[in-house]
Amino acid sequence: MMNLALVEPLRQRADYTHKYNLKTGRHGWLRLTPAYSVRVVEELMDSTSGRLRVLDPFCGTATTALSAAYHGHEAATTDINPFLVWLGKAKTDAYSEATISRTRDACTRALQIVSRDRKATPAPPPIHNIERWWNPAALSFLCRLQRAIGQVADPASQEATLLKIAFCRTLIAASNAAFNHQSMSFKSAGAQAQLDIPVDYAGAFKADLAFVLHGAAENPDGAADVILHDARALSTLAADRFDLVVTSPPYANRMSYIRELRPYMYWLQFLVNGRDAGELDWLAIGGTWGVATSRLTDWEPHQGAYTSRDLDRTLAKVASPDNANGALLATYIRKYCVDMATHFHELRAVLAPGARLHYIVGNSTFYGELLSVEKIYAHIMQEAGFVDVAIRAIRKRNSKKELIEFDVSARWPG
Repeated sequence: MMNLALVEPLRQRADYTHKYNLKTGRHGWLRLTPAYSVRVVEELMDSTSGRLRVLDPFCGTATTALSAAYHGHEAATTDINPFLVWLGKAKTDAYSEATISRTRDACTRALQIVSRDRKATPAPPPIHNIERWWNPAALSFLCRLQRAIGQVADPASQEATLLKIAFCRTLIAASNAAFNHQSMSFKSAGAQAQLDIPVDYAGAFKADLAFVLHGAAENPDGAADVILHDARALSTLAADRFDLVVTSPPYANRMSYIRELRPYMYWLQFLVNGRDAGELDWLAIGGTWGVATSRLTDWEPHQGAYTSRDLDRTLAKVASPDNANGALLATYIRKYCVDMATHFHELRAVLAPGARLHYIVGNSTFYGELLSVEKIYAHIMQEAGFVDVAIRAIRKRNSKKELIEFDVSARWPG
């Protein structure tokens, strides 16, 4: 029996979104619009007792792993994106006072190099239409700063990591990127004009580093292991059994997390061309950017892959000839569900008896058809042998009353 709990009235709770994280120490180091709130995680952590082994199979910005470590738990988190693994390791690492002091000194030396080296500007990263992202002054500063960071800090050192995180904050603040939509976009023409006003980029970088170092000084009591791994192959993960899973997987909304992260990933050389971006997006659950979209046309579910009558009915409506690209989007949805079913079946191999699961996920609409992702998760969990499956609505996602975020929970009987 599945329990559905709907709390009325639901509100658009900013404290349950990434906005709550922005000024919350290490949680606010880098902005990723789809990231979920540390407050959601902390409320779930506070409802537990004792020292636990906590798993987040969809690391993202390491919200769960960092929160678990601050609560004194032992955490592990996986992601298929190497940039997010790098960021997760940085956010959950321990930093000494000496490291923080050396990083401040390195910042001073780097900005001195930038100030006196104004002639030879290194080539920028190969971002498509890079001139839409940064004006010439900002781009020149960022290129020279990136080179200077490489000159003052060992690339493998903690000092370099902290400087790079501050660099990422500065490059986004100096850009034409806008965050007033669900995904990253560009600012309006009026806002773009403001970018031509002289800016103290060096001062901005120092302020960004000060924010990063303030968080770095707050070391967690627990530990976290951040692993490059596919959430659909958890049975191959060499790890002890976990007592608690708290995560927010990619939503079935065609948002490409690689696309959202591309400024960071290109500047830090996790991406070198658009083909690599598409390949990585294809490996991710829910990826639809570049080559990932074209490959959907040839994808077919394997024999015995997850489906349900409700899902088939929804997909038939989405694939209607009246809907442009309807057939492609129906395939996207089916692949998403098949991938998540694979994940839940693999998850069982790393759970301790009695382990609790909390999956924060939102529903979606395609051509006016509601895709109840929370019910699909619950159905997959039940088919995979999980018990005490429940759905709890936690917030409205926007002004559309049908778009809601849920906590889908369950227990693994062992």
